[in-house]
Amino acid sequence: MTAALIVVDVQNDFCEGGSLAVAGGARVAADVAGLIGSGAYPIVLATRDHHIDPGAHFSDAPDFVDSWPPHCVVGTDGEQLHAPLEPSMFAETFFKGEYAAAYSGFEGASASGTGLADWLRSHDIDRVDVCGVATDYCVRSTALDAAREGFRVRVLEGLTAAVSAVNLPRVRQEWADAGVTTD
Repeated sequence: MTAALIVVDVQNDFCEGGSLAVAGGARVAADVAGLIGSGAYPIVLATRDHHIDPGAHFSDAPDFVDSWPPHCVVGTDGEQLHAPLEPSMFAETFFKGEYAAAYSGFEGASASGTGLADWLRSHDIDRVDVCGVATDYCVRSTALDAAREGFRVRVLEGLTAAVSAVNLPRVRQEWADAGVTTD
């Protein structure tokens, strides 16, 4: 068994200048690219928001809890990975949220239709490290779902960026309760 790095939603729309920018997103992209380049992980995976028509997830008057401005729309630059990250750095990418809100990478599927949990198991992965954007939304959900799926999970919190730091104590407690560790 081996470990994989899951890079969550480090996309243009979630980094500075994007339609739903998170402060520090561009730093996360650069730092994660450096980690990938170090060769520390034999398997690196990505998740990406991939919206076609996610219904009430998009709103002209978003509440920034359940509804958001349009972001990561399929076919736009905002949906692409933020440089210096590029698709060739990842063994597989899991797309989520085409027609509904989706926060966890475990709600997505690869281009071939394989879910993240099935992909990890088929590659004898038993431990995942999770990083990306945003700590308090998609990173949170991906880490919790990984734990629910039976994987050992560590969040590389220094390689994340949060929508709101106010949410972090609650998120850290949820992770601790689920057996997710942080580094």
